[in-house]
Amino acid sequence: MKFTNKILPFYLVLGASLFLFSCKEEAKNAVITIASSESIKTDSTVQYKEHYRPQFHFSPEKKWMNDPNGMVFYKGIYHLFYQYYPDDIVWGPMHWGHATSTDLIHWTNKKIALFPDKLGMIFSGSAVVDLENTSGLGTKENPPMIAIFTYHDMAGEKAGTTNYQTQGLAYSLDEGETWMKYNGNPIVKNSGIKDFRDPKVFWNTETNLWNMVLVAGDHAQFYTSENLINWRFESEFGKNRGAHGGVWECPDIFKLKVAGSNEEKWVLLISINPGAPNGGSGTQYFVGDYDGKSFKTSQKDIKWIDNGADNYAGVTYNNAPDNRRIFIGWMSNWSYARDTPTKNWRSAMTLPRELSLAKINGDYVLKNTPVEQFKKQGTNAFTKDEIILKANQKTTFDYQYLNQSAVQLNAKNENLKFVFSNEVKDSLVLNYDAKGKTFSVDRRHSGMVNFEKSFGEKIHNTKIPNITTETIDYQIIVDWSSIEIFLNGGVYSFTEQIFPNKPYTKLSIQSNENQEIKNLTISKVKGIW
Repeated sequence: MKFTNKILPFYLVLGASLFLFSCKEEAKNAVITIASSESIKTDSTVQYKEHYRPQFHFSPEKKWMNDPNGMVFYKGIYHLFYQYYPDDIVWGPMHWGHATSTDLIHWTNKKIALFPDKLGMIFSGSAVVDLENTSGLGTKENPPMIAIFTYHDMAGEKAGTTNYQTQGLAYSLDEGETWMKYNGNPIVKNSGIKDFRDPKVFWNTETNLWNMVLVAGDHAQFYTSENLINWRFESEFGKNRGAHGGVWECPDIFKLKVAGSNEEKWVLLISINPGAPNGGSGTQYFVGDYDGKSFKTSQKDIKWIDNGADNYAGVTYNNAPDNRRIFIGWMSNWSYARDTPTKNWRSAMTLPRELSLAKINGDYVLKNTPVEQFKKQGTNAFTKDEIILKANQKTTFDYQYLNQSAVQLNAKNENLKFVFSNEVKDSLVLNYDAKGKTFSVDRRHSGMVNFEKSFGEKIHNTKIPNITTETIDYQIIVDWSSIEIFLNGGVYSFTEQIFPNKPYTKLSIQSNENQEIKNLTISKVKGIW
């Protein structure tokens, strides 16, 4: 083409306009690349490196796992028992698997602790250390570790009986390495209640008695004992309280001090399936008073320990150091637990979390946040003191280790959206709506979602009226197949499974309002295996 004096100015103007437009777009939507010496790589032939295998959450070496059981701390060791089927990656005859840790982060797999016997499968329960040998099953010099659990007689269930669940006892004289069943089992018989299970036992220092709470269909029952073997029924709670969309399961009860006061309250955890706010299974809690025999509460609202879809059957440790209340949940949902797209193993636990009680808007709130030890797993990859986002502006972080990371920041109490994505256009969207006071998790396009209808069917929306601060602290923890989100130190938490087709490598932070992001850190989380 031959340029003329008339054409040349036109191209100069056009070029200048395109340059200015490009600069404006660059200023509007910043892209920050975070250096990484490696990327996430899976290997189906290497244990704990398989596709979707969690890198810093506990999962069994192989096969099926569900509820955490028997959580007790003794002689510097955290014991985690769990519902386990060693022959397949779907639910089957239940055993108790076993793992131990010195820091709640790194775990050592142990041999199976409890096997089914003629009385039935080994369903959920708890463990204590009988320091005074009240049971007579050990000595004061070598106190027994005692597990109390539910026997489930499958033959009785198939025969149409209603008393097929009873409570049994096993004990260990070598700190949980090997176990013996009590020859007088069952220690609590069943008078004909269909769902009669999941005993949580603890030593009550106020009454100097062993206490037990278990569930009986649509309510909880409380028992006391002097010796862990002979139990006395005391009371029941809950027939007309709380959520009742499904069967009550996996109770726990403990006392917490209310932050900033001398007040103490008791917290009762009850898992329910189905009936959770985002479908399927979830865990509700009640705050009230307990005298060692009966629990009472004036609570009217239904409260959930976690508002995501994948935190169920969680209970807390007995005898944790410094009287800390440490919680672990099963990171799945009965709606699709058997269908998730993993091979060799199925299911993981949540990160261990410390529970605390606060009063917000005149109401009791059970907070949960990752245990302090988790901080040691992170190595800082990126830090920024302040990022100013104009309305409809987006800042994108390109980081190869995003699917094994922790993101923390503080932002104004204004609209804010986080989008995790990858090169194959999977996207996981977290959205805070300040005016509507809602937080949502949208995993409809997060990767593999079609293995079960409900998994990616809808956006999970939660009303969050207890976010009352001018700024909000966000903590977002992403592992290979999960995301855990904590707002304002766990006033609200959200736990969700995710199965991206490829690891997420981009995080976009955006708002349709002017926003200020402060103290942003993105950390790589080291694997534990």
